[in-house]
Amino acid sequence: MINDYEATKPITTDAYIPSVDVRESTVSTLNGLIAICKDGETGFKEAADNVKREDLKGLFVQLSAQRSNFITDLQSLVDSLGGDPADSGHISAALHRAWINVKGAFTGMDDAAALAECERGEDSAKTAYKDALQEDLPDFVRETVQNQHYSILAAHDRIKALRDEETTMKSSSARQS
Repeated sequence: MINDYEATKPITTDAYIPSVDVRESTVSTLNGLIAICKDGETGFKEAADNVKREDLKGLFVQLSAQRSNFITDLQSLVDSLGGDPADSGHISAALHRAWINVKGAFTGMDDAAALAECERGEDSAKTAYKDALQEDLPDFVRETVQNQHYSILAAHDRIKALRDEETTMKSSSARQS
């Protein structure tokens, strides 16, 4: 039952509204993650186009689509904070060089080398997300960034395992020849 006090009390929300400084810093951090995800999306597309194994092609197509979804989610967060979402990857930032290098490195590579390049790109993404999680992020942003980080860690570990497997198979067939 609502008493007279409750009925006249103004309705308030406990929604967190970040300060201008936190908002600007968060937008900058999110735009950095958008850039690394765009680099990853492109890198995985390149990898899918250049590997021989169909299972790797499928994995890289899936990871490229995952990064596209990450970009959409991050851009929505930037919009919700009143910022302008990044719409391209960073070419000059040192953090993004690993994925940038992947884009041009696939021609003539074997699958093990392509996996190694993708792993290097994922190392860059892991670092970017780890750094982002060290920032003062609003909870609703932190949750998305943390979930994406977990997915990137899982993708990295899967790529690393596939690379190790491919390298072992390559070594084994070289010894048998």
